[in-house]
Amino acid sequence: MTGPAKTSFELHAGALRLALRPDLGGCIAGLWHRDLAVLRSTEPAALTAARPSACYPLVPYSNRLAYRKFRWKGRDHTTQPNFDDNPHSVHGIGWQRPWEIVSSSVLEVVIKLVHPGDADWPFRFEATQYFALTPDSMTVKMVFTNTAEIAQPVGLGWHPYFTKRARSRLHIELASRWDADAAQLPVRKVAQPGIDSDVSHLNFDNCFDGWNGPARIRDEKFSLQLSSSLDHLVVFTPHDRDYFCVEPVSHVSNAIHMADPAAHGLRTVAPGETFEATMKLDVTVL
Repeated sequence: MTGPAKTSFELHAGALRLALRPDLGGCIAGLWHRDLAVLRSTEPAALTAARPSACYPLVPYSNRLAYRKFRWKGRDHTTQPNFDDNPHSVHGIGWQRPWEIVSSSVLEVVIKLVHPGDADWPFRFEATQYFALTPDSMTVKMVFTNTAEIAQPVGLGWHPYFTKRARSRLHIELASRWDADAAQLPVRKVAQPGIDSDVSHLNFDNCFDGWNGPARIRDEKFSLQLSSSLDHLVVFTPHDRDYFCVEPVSHVSNAIHMADPAAHGLRTVAPGETFEATMKLDVTVL
């Protein structure tokens, strides 16, 4: 007879502590250096959903899927509302499904989501996240496997929330920015050679192309470097919140509705094939 599934897991390395809630969308509840939050953090027992977490996975697409419908391989498909009263489906489905711990050690924990295909996403897939911690970094890898009988469109990413402090500053090298319409869908690409500013001076809710090199995040407590195998980035800097977001993603928001989805990062993954992505956060204490 087996006991109840373990709902949380922690990794410790030096002064870093990483807390996971696989059952809440495969999310990171918190990342701390001793008692100081590196990401926006909640003790795992107090967390009740993925959205208030430190970070959650974006799978099988990032950001908005316009008006909860898309056409693929000559067939029309629909998705379901999943983000308040938003007219679009948002951030895929991985963040709203329970993941299971596959294996764990003092060095790494592996969690997995098996999706059978349903009204939220019509195609079967499996996704696995690998979390590792060292005394000065956190690394996450996600492996997507298409278990459906047809090729499917796929996007991957993560949605980390960084703690906004008095001197929070961003330095990111980029190529271009996507501006959105009133429906929050990208419609126009403009040159954006980079971001180098205090977060308090920024007002972004945009996807960016041509991300080059680590995103550098610095405040009075930490110097952070966020790197990824992915080359798009979503930056969200709300003035009225105590956090901001720097999200590594594989594709432009709503790429599936664009004239050439592949040119904007959307992958076509054949049956049995995989798509891998990585994200690393290096942490230096000031």
